Amino acid sequence: MLESKVEQHFVDCATARGGEVRKLTYIGRRGAPDRLLILPHGRVFFVELKRPDGKAEDHQTREHQRLRRIGADVRVLDTLEAVDAFFNEVAP
Repeated sequence: MLESKVEQHFVDCATARGGEVRKLTYIGRRGAPDRLLILPHGRVFFVELKRPDGKAEDHQTREHQRLRRIGADVRVLDTLEAVDAFFNEVAP
């Protein structure tokens, strides 16, 4: 399965729950998580989407750690089931 299928499922699930999804890119820096998810009531998540059994690259993992150190919620999702479990957790 391609990463794009996991990403589209993520966007579809977010939209169905009233969320807003934005594609992230950094200017002059690598490692931005793929998506910023904003759910109702101001809940915000940084989400890295991968193909099944995909792994974040080292520069991505370092950025995830930087964000987590300052209290950001960063998730790495790599299957349709992981996307479903995430949304069942944060927006049932």
